[in-house]
Amino acid sequence: MSGADRLRWDEIYGQMSSEPYPPPDPLLFDYSPPINDQAEHRALDLACGMGQNGLWLASQGYLVDLLDVSRIALLRAQAEATKRGLRDLNLIPVDLDQHEFPADHYELVSVFRYLKRDLFPTLRHTIRPGGRILYETFNRQYLQLVPGFNTDYLLEVGELLGYFADWRVLSYGEDSHLSRIVAVKPG
Repeated sequence: MSGADRLRWDEIYGQMSSEPYPPPDPLLFDYSPPINDQAEHRALDLACGMGQNGLWLASQGYLVDLLDVSRIALLRAQAEATKRGLRDLNLIPVDLDQHEFPADHYELVSVFRYLKRDLFPTLRHTIRPGGRILYETFNRQYLQLVPGFNTDYLLEVGELLGYFADWRVLSYGEDSHLSRIVAVKPG
């Protein structure tokens, strides 16, 4: 991503500043393992936008890294975290083309409405054995709703499953214009 990308996303999130804070994605409710001990459980909310998913994970006991290119979106996430009294999170403004992810670091990685295909090997690498990914984004059927959408950011139907075919798949679906997967890393 470039500085122009950051400015574009800052403008988009700036225009949303008066809108109500969004709820977390329902997929998290069904597939985020509950925290039942005092051990550190790390989660990543990648391309988090305003951070509603990461904040929900923090409220469940995860230490969460929220990464996004938009500083405006992260400021809104920080304000909401402060309002809720959440402290177990790190808000990180980042260009995902430049960021390095540690190996076997996260117990849970969530990605919603974002696609960068060359990140799939990195995501597989940064999840701990036994950890899981929750991934949901648009597929080519989205063109029926938004005909001019850039196809570089749309999955082919069935493509997402291929990135995690060797993992234990807990849930997979292609509904309307979305593809989603929940999968557990072997080990």
